[in-house]
Amino acid sequence: MLAKSSSNAPFAQSVLKWYDKFGRKHLPWQQDKTLYGVWLSEVMLQQTQVATVIPYFERFIKTFPNITTLANASQDEVLHLWSGLGYYARARNLHKAAQKVRDEFNGNFPTDFMHVWALPGVGRSTAGAILSSVLNQPYPILDGNVKRVLARYFAVEGWPGEKKVENHLWTLTEQVTPTDRVADFNQAMMDIGAMVCTRTKPKCELCPLNLECLAYQNHSWEKFPVKKPKKNMPEKDTYFLILSKNGKVCLEQRENSGLWGGLFCFPQFEDKASLLNFLAQEKVSYYQEWPAFRHTFSHFHLDIYPIYAEMNGGINIEQANLDWRKVVESPKEYQSNLSSAVKYWYDPQNPEQIGLAQPVKNLLIQFARNYYGKNGIL
Repeated sequence: MLAKSSSNAPFAQSVLKWYDKFGRKHLPWQQDKTLYGVWLSEVMLQQTQVATVIPYFERFIKTFPNITTLANASQDEVLHLWSGLGYYARARNLHKAAQKVRDEFNGNFPTDFMHVWALPGVGRSTAGAILSSVLNQPYPILDGNVKRVLARYFAVEGWPGEKKVENHLWTLTEQVTPTDRVADFNQAMMDIGAMVCTRTKPKCELCPLNLECLAYQNHSWEKFPVKKPKKNMPEKDTYFLILSKNGKVCLEQRENSGLWGGLFCFPQFEDKASLLNFLAQEKVSYYQEWPAFRHTFSHFHLDIYPIYAEMNGGINIEQANLDWRKVVESPKEYQSNLSSAVKYWYDPQNPEQIGLAQPVKNLLIQFARNYYGKNGIL
């Protein structure tokens, strides 16, 4: 699993020469490097671009300056800061990993590869990236950018998501990664993939590896890496109830697993009739349909139909139980049954620090604008 090359080898030499001139050296997590900061950035960068990650990283570091403060925070606080970054299992695993480091390593981030790899949400590549970046330990990496560079350079057949192809790519990255200057090399490989060897319209003429790159030689960059076999994305519908009373909005917290795990969402219904039936039981006669929109997950499209209603009677908000009922999810049905649900009344004017799914946050902003005017935005 260790790097096997040298910085004087042709491949590594070309990469490092490029890095010295063009590589990114001023990202927030590259300054005064710590294992905690680089780990945090690596988790955030999983399936997310650098430009998107930077403001989230800066907010996290400001709020949780070390791993112990992160471990001691509530999950709601962590998810609140993560809201909008997507793939929320990363945030839940980040919190679990911080607690593991606090409890098992006295708050000191581990420096042993197997200990790092064992942390929740940390894979082999992430573990290698952390230890090579901060401690220059000779571990190769294989994130999406590196896979693309290697797949094109060596003309690797097959989809990288297949274990056989992934294992082959791991062998290749071990062979080209030097045991010295490994931190610079790994950063350079990620930068080349992100800035030069891009998914579309790669800048092959500017690539330091183009002379020996098989895809460049054969004018076949678009064939590598082989794309994931296409499957038709299923489409699902759900109805969000934006139920308001005295300027507050009803939310529920979801289970920690599944869609939007641990986040607060609007009550959901399978169909409009079920939602209207609930409103009738609550003696709410007026409702307003807001424009529908689509939210796409990695494995299906979710068409969301928001319906706004305001309660004038029924529950007394000041006397309401401010706890929440967790929504049980199953593979076939993830909407909640609200017949006995306990309401959590969310105040957009004085918002709690809780995690909100992005579509929910967007609709709350719309509600605040409608109810309070422009100055009432979250």
